[in-house]
Amino acid sequence: MLQVCLNGARSPREHFHLPVRPEDLAKAAAAAVAAGATDVHLHPKTPDGADSIDPHQVAAALRAVRAAVPGTPLGVTTGAWTTPDTAERVRAINAWTVLPEYASVNWHEPGADEIAATLLRRGVAVEAGIFSGTDADRNLARSPHRNRITRLLAEVTDPTASGAAATAEALLARLHPARAPILLHGEAGGAWPVLAVAARRGFPTRIGLEDTLLLPDGRVAEDNAELVAAATRILGAETR
Repeated sequence: MLQVCLNGARSPREHFHLPVRPEDLAKAAAAAVAAGATDVHLHPKTPDGADSIDPHQVAAALRAVRAAVPGTPLGVTTGAWTTPDTAERVRAINAWTVLPEYASVNWHEPGADEIAATLLRRGVAVEAGIFSGTDADRNLARSPHRNRITRLLAEVTDPTASGAAATAEALLARLHPARAPILLHGEAGGAWPVLAVAARRGFPTRIGLEDTLLLPDGRVAEDNAELVAAATRILGAETR
């Protein structure tokens, strides 16, 4: 599995092809899937580029992307930065009129159990965000929903090319034995070293403008599809 993370909490000022509008998300998703992505994670946004879980923004984004990549699983964020008050986040999710296949819930953030319960009640699968350097794994182990998650999103937050691979291995050791399939990924300078660990260890992984703006050779990527194509080559080389 290769997930593409189309935009993340980035501002459109950070990259000239960061998709924000529903039509841009749809175009980016189609190109990424054509390049080899099998799953799409996105952050619905307001017109100015701010992350949002507002029902109207979520519906517009999901409708557009689903039409562009029918049959491809779609996931969205429920990060606390979108709506810091847990009760307000629950109300927003309960008001969603178009549902994703899954949503990520960060277990180091307050309200993770309440957000997960709301998603599960609505029939949305939960991808558990477990960030390195946090107590998210311990929090999930105490959660009443620990056995109902779809996968563990193991997020290596070490942004350095020199240290991220070791941080990834340490995080994997903490998660063993895993409660669910693990999707392993990194960010910034650690994105490609962690993807290499995932390829070598046979874990699902992800890449996209949320995680890095750069290709393995240090050049700025044209778009998500170029990042996915580079990841596909790395993953293919590991399996040969």
